[in-house]
Amino acid sequence: MKKPVNEMREHILNVARALMTRKGYTAVGLNEVLSTAGVPKGSFYYYFKSKEEFGQALLQEYFEEYLSRIEPILKQQASGAESLLQYFLYWSETQHDDSVDNKCLVVKLGAEVCDLSEVMRQVLEKGTARIVNLITATIDRGVEDGSIVACDSVALAESMYQLWLGASLMAKVNRSTQSFLSALTITKSLLG
Repeated sequence: MKKPVNEMREHILNVARALMTRKGYTAVGLNEVLSTAGVPKGSFYYYFKSKEEFGQALLQEYFEEYLSRIEPILKQQASGAESLLQYFLYWSETQHDDSVDNKCLVVKLGAEVCDLSEVMRQVLEKGTARIVNLITATIDRGVEDGSIVACDSVALAESMYQLWLGASLMAKVNRSTQSFLSALTITKSLLG
């Protein structure tokens, strides 16, 4: 039985995410995505107008799914500082395992697609801003509950997010989790 349009579109995006998490955006052709998904070659444009629209949908779906996983961590009943530490421990655990399901597409695709597509760059910009806003709100909560020293919460949130993006990149380069340990040490000192 044929899958409904939305279900098939979702299936194509899920297959593509696994492929692109391993290989990147430009290294994965539409033929590879469609054959892996078991979708006839000519039907891609029924689901997406272009590869760029496809990439945009892939990133939008990634951010929605990622935010749904991290919101409960950052909004838990623990102190602001403890919530942030739990989030960054979660980051470390999910970025150094072999599963492609939880890998950060910002790290994998960010530098690659920003020069190729303004639309995809904007999705990345908006998605990362939403993450930084959640971190900022958690820092503000920590300042209120006394677990974080008073600070410019926006600047601290941006700096910590950038620190962890860099740690993820270096973990890939060095094939080591040491960068996550270093980032965690710095994060603890930044939180006071």
